[in-house]
Amino acid sequence: MNQQIVLGDLVLSPPLAMAPMVGLSHSALRTLVLELGGVGLLFTEMLSVKRLPSESELSPFLMRSPEERPLFYQLVVGRDQEVLPAVERLHKLDAQGIDLNLGCPAPKLKQLGAGCALRSDVDAVRRLVRELRRATSLPLSAKIRLGRNLDEVALLEFCRMLEGEGLDLLTVHGRLDGEKFCRRPHWDWIGKVKAGLGIPVIANGGIFTVQDARACLEQSGADGLMIGRGAACKPWIFAEIARELYGVVQPSAAPDPAQVYFRFIELLHERFRPERRLGRLKQFTHLFGIGFPFGHHLAIAIQNCTTMGEAEQQAELLLERIVG
Repeated sequence: MNQQIVLGDLVLSPPLAMAPMVGLSHSALRTLVLELGGVGLLFTEMLSVKRLPSESELSPFLMRSPEERPLFYQLVVGRDQEVLPAVERLHKLDAQGIDLNLGCPAPKLKQLGAGCALRSDVDAVRRLVRELRRATSLPLSAKIRLGRNLDEVALLEFCRMLEGEGLDLLTVHGRLDGEKFCRRPHWDWIGKVKAGLGIPVIANGGIFTVQDARACLEQSGADGLMIGRGAACKPWIFAEIARELYGVVQPSAAPDPAQVYFRFIELLHERFRPERRLGRLKQFTHLFGIGFPFGHHLAIAIQNCTTMGEAEQQAELLLERIVG
């Protein structure tokens, strides 16, 4: 089991990454995960190359504290969209790496020819990666799914093309483009990619516990793990995996979930304007509540709130009973 991933001068240790997630991979959750420990790499939520050059640094997409490192910025690129101005902006933002979204199956992205739709045009992807590689010396990564169907030849040809054009790191979400999160990921197919490439491969999909992490590594042979929804369900999951699988010194006792929840609220107040806070709290709570027998009561109560003050009152009333 690899204890770290080395990308030039950048060392990712432990090799555990928090995934790019719309509405979740923002400064507040990234900081919460960092404070709890165990994470070795952070990602932004996906950023439009069209909007990024003019996006304010105070926007919820670019808000960042100095502690949030290393941080890769994920780009979503549609048909015929210019990418170089976005790369120039990322250099100014002190990005530690650039990630290319080639796997998101969201219908809106498909309409733009982005995400997994962009992957269907192999020549376009080749030109894009080549252009990115020429434009930056930063580590360059990409995130993909397994494709429209389980086709080992096509999958390996595509991944080897990415490697050949200068990709430094590849994350593979172990599901097909059309498969829902309720379907168990194909971790063994991530292993086929790992076996066929010379660059580090990170496995993603279906990791919510230490047992999941161990099974994924055993089946995929991946160099590291990326955790998405599990980071919101249990923000201390990185610390648990780092301690149990990588021998990283971490507190043996799990943190108080109520304290974690209210710390997240504090971070929302610190990082975002008032109108930006409640929506992010609702999205986080929907996943956070999954980890507790009656957590759905908390999620429903917060969903029905119209102000942050009301949400905090509801959390105080319910959290002790739900997680105690």
